[in-house]
Amino acid sequence: MNNSQKATLIIGASSNEERYSYKAFYKLKESNHKVYALGFREGMLSDTQIYTYHQATWTDVDTVTLYLGATRQEPYFEYLVKLNPRRVIFNPGTENEEFENRLKEAGIQTEQACTLVLLATNQYQS
Repeated sequence: MNNSQKATLIIGASSNEERYSYKAFYKLKESNHKVYALGFREGMLSDTQIYTYHQATWTDVDTVTLYLGATRQEPYFEYLVKLNPRRVIFNPGTENEEFENRLKEAGIQTEQACTLVLLATNQYQS
């Protein structure tokens, strides 16, 4: 893996293998993407720690992929604006027009898409 590569941050990460965030983590790793994980419970995904708080030290996040319903996203509004990723992917079930508008106003691209589909069809670029 190229260490200068931009990273993907999964918000809503879970060590439950039934969750789409879990599947996305392993598909991203399989495709040689650098991945960080934020979730509601601490844990591990392979060699990656799932953090339960915002990591201010992540400066190389290019893409954020959301696995949180709209009602759980508000604590992340300001954090993501400050993090300033190139894009935020709203996976199915996470659509939030208010959040998308705030991100767009901050110059951050938004995309309503499925990270797993983007990876499977070679449309996921970081």
